[in-house]
Amino acid sequence: MAIVGGGLTGCACALAFAAAGVKVVLLEAERVGAGATAGSVGLMRQSLDASFQETAALHGVRTSRHVWQSFRRAALDFTAALRRTGIRADLVPQDLVIVSREPDGARRLQKELSARRGAGLDASWLTSRAVGEQTGLAASGGIRTRGDALDPYRACVGVAAAAASKGAKIHEQSRVRRIRARRKSVEVATEAGVVTANAVLIATGALPDDLRALRRHFAPVMSYAAVTEPLPAAVRRETGKRTAAVRDTHVPARLVRWLKDDRVLVTGGDRPVVNGRSREKLLVPHVNELMYELTTLYPPISGLQPEWGWDVDSYGSPDGLPVIGPHRNFPRHLFALGQARHGAAVAWLAARVLLRAYLQKPAKRDELFGFARVL
Repeated sequence: MAIVGGGLTGCACALAFAAAGVKVVLLEAERVGAGATAGSVGLMRQSLDASFQETAALHGVRTSRHVWQSFRRAALDFTAALRRTGIRADLVPQDLVIVSREPDGARRLQKELSARRGAGLDASWLTSRAVGEQTGLAASGGIRTRGDALDPYRACVGVAAAAASKGAKIHEQSRVRRIRARRKSVEVATEAGVVTANAVLIATGALPDDLRALRRHFAPVMSYAAVTEPLPAAVRRETGKRTAAVRDTHVPARLVRWLKDDRVLVTGGDRPVVNGRSREKLLVPHVNELMYELTTLYPPISGLQPEWGWDVDSYGSPDGLPVIGPHRNFPRHLFALGQARHGAAVAWLAARVLLRAYLQKPAKRDELFGFARVL
């Protein structure tokens, strides 16, 4: 198996395949974990970052329930695997609270909660008082879903090391230039040479030129992130218990996560991707805008400066959910696409589903994660 992409998903797939006795070569264009993985928010969510109501309306309750429940199991299994293998990724419990500060926001959130509960999914309602205690926000209520927080870069490097210990060959600074499927093999060309494998697994956000026919279905979005300086004690007392990450229903959405050193990580500001010098010029003003939006949520933070800020490209899918599996028009290819916004659990879900596909031992309803669902 040749794996293209050394983020958390690619490394998790390398570990799963190598542990199953498959010879693995992983090719990363830059450094393992240093791209979108390092720029992610670092949550092991147990629920997808999507509306269950909208997904059920699009695909039906049965399909949506299976996708959601499989995702939750993947989150629990990945958390257990990280602990079992001794990977030090600063893994700590941190639930996610979804709030709305709009006039009819509580009513819409309660409908979403009712839909999730009706499908047997794990979620609970927080009263306005409980939201204030947990998050320090004034809101009429919110949905709490379980999960953990972690350092995504350290998790990725640890998983890559575990994969290497199982025999996976990991090559950094190996940008893939061309992929050619033959009758009995696939050839993956880099600047240094060609890897011949039984199949290729695409675990990158940006699709290579050979797969440009799929690009229109996975459009990139540029978002921003900022990390504040450490909060003074007086500010910490006015921002709740800080035991849960917060996501609001503002468009574009903002997510706030409390870090272990009393800093705040805030992400959001989604917009179309720009490149070159225009991108560099946009970074500072948009990070400052994100900091301003943070102070509208938490006025006591006003005056604190961002110590770091960055932008990151993420790639969505036609229905906003991960797309995992083979594609009929691309023989000997496996894909894990559209997963960035949903957190670390997608990596483990993709690894299990794709390993079963490669071994031709799919589980019941694995096809619900694939292209047939959206194309």
